[in-house]
Formats: sequence, structure tokens, C-alpha cells
Amino acid sequence: MHTDLPLLEVKAIHKDYGDVKAVNGVSLRIPAGICYGLLGPNGAGKTTTIEMIEDILAVSAGEILYKGKPRNRRFREEIGIQFQNTELPQFLTVGETLRMFHGLYAKPAPLSEIIELCQLEELLKRDNRKISGGQKQRLLLALALLNGPELVFLDEPTTGMDPQARRHLWDIVKALKARGKTLILTTHYMDEAQELCDTIAVMDQGQILTQGSADELIQHYCPHLTLRLPLNTEIHLLKRATRHLPTDPEDAPDLHQWHTHKTHRSFKTHTLDSTLKALLAGHIDLSQLQVHTPTLEDVFLELTGRSLRE
Repeated sequence: MHTDLPLLEVKAIHKDYGDVKAVNGVSLRIPAGICYGLLGPNGAGKTTTIEMIEDILAVSAGEILYKGKPRNRRFREEIGIQFQNTELPQFLTVGETLRMFHGLYAKPAPLSEIIELCQLEELLKRDNRKISGGQKQRLLLALALLNGPELVFLDEPTTGMDPQARRHLWDIVKALKARGKTLILTTHYMDEAQELCDTIAVMDQGQILTQGSADELIQHYCPHLTLRLPLNTEIHLLKRATRHLPTDPEDAPDLHQWHTHKTHRSFKTHTLDSTLKALLAGHIDLSQLQVHTPTLEDVFLELTGRSLRE
């Protein structure tokens, strides 16, 4: 039966530490079966928000509903959590660790399926102390999936991974989503959020600044392409060549305006074909032209004025 009821609803939650408002009125609606991304710089309140949703931290004010009701034992039984940092039992192998934790659940998921999903077959006899960072993250994700959770929390799961290991974990996340799981992901990597998340919320200073799909956010906040040419390109020739292109100062004051930087000259446009034709007609050398398509990183900079990795 169709329903508009979200799997998880967060209503104006707050977390105060004395006079410090770590989280200040965050509201989220997360439907079932999606990957929901929470982005923001260090200190934005992401982890505090996630830990309140996970029921690890108590909320100072506000309400959190799971399947339309306050969270209870059922909620804790139906979620899986992969924390940023977790110490594994020493002197155990990967296989022994999985079997030990698997035995803690009354109705666990099939262990063989989780081992296959997380690509752990070749690691089962390996000591926990002798696996790589990427392998450890796959093991931690497997541990979070042992109870067959409906809702999975992934708190910066690929931090410190090499590119290949990150791609492997992305594949696992996509496979989980294909199985109908709901995922909440925090990350500092924009390409990761753009690749995995159906909906993205940008958070800073304890509040949600905006949310939507990656394409929606980019189109709304950074709809223009940026052209870059070498610094030795004559600025007066560039301005003369593009002087008849339309401008819209109310929408974007610097649209179709040339800017000079330390290493290059830049130009924002929403009419790439017309701009290129104008530059060619003005006999501008385009052999070193770079066209920058806006990304989520640009959206974040537009909203907060600083890099996510600060």
C-alpha cells in the first residue's frame, strides 16, 4: 500500500552543551530505500546529529520518529551502524570475529551472504591486526549488517582509503540500496556523495543549509559553466570578443564578466556554444581552454565559503 510516511523523520532536534548549540533545529524526512547524504565541514554537527538519530545521544529538544512512531527496541533491532573508528578484537581472525558477533543476534542475516557481499572470502583466516584499512572498513560494514538491518548508518566509511578500496565500498553500498536498504551516509568526499546519494543535505553550524539531489543543488546554486584561459591571454581581447553576450546581473552579477586570478582568467556562462563562437570570432587561442563543470564542492563553497576538507 502506498504511503507518504517516511521511514525516518527528524523534527527540529537540538543538542546543547551549556551555551554551545552543537545542533540547532535540524529536521529531516528520509523515505525508505534511498541513500541519504549528510555533508558538512568538521564541527558542523554531522556526527552529533547522526548519534542522536542512532539513539546514542539524547536530544536536548525535538522528536525523532521511526516508521511514524517514537524509537523503541524495534528500532535498535532494525538498524546497523558503521562507526568512524571501531577497535576490532585482537588475536581473532576475520572469520572468528564475524562468527562471534553473528552469534549475538536472535535472528541474524545469513553469514555467507554478508561475507560475499562485503568481499571477505579471502580474508577469513587473516588476523584482524594484519588487514589493511580498506579491508577493515569492509569488515566493519559486515559487522553492521549481521542483524539484517533495514536502516544502515555509515559515518565517513571511506576516510583514509585508497581509490580502489573506496570504489569497492561504493559497490557494496549500491548493492545494499538495490536490496531495498535505507542508508544514511556522512562523508567529506563530494564525488562519493554525488555517486551514492539520492538526497543530500548540506549542514553547517548545527543547521541544515539546503537539501536535494546532487543535480538539483548544482542547478540551483551553481548553474553556470566556468571557462579558464591562461593568464597571458590579452584581457582586452577577451572582453571585446564577448562584449555582446547577454548578461543577467540580477541573477548572477559576474555572469559573462572576465576575472583575473593569479594563474588564469575565468569567465562564467550558461551559453557555452555562443561563448566559444564569440571567442573564435575574436581570434582567441583556445588550445589551453579549460571548461569547469560545477560540482557539489562548488555548491558547498557557494553556501559556506570554505572547503569541506578544512
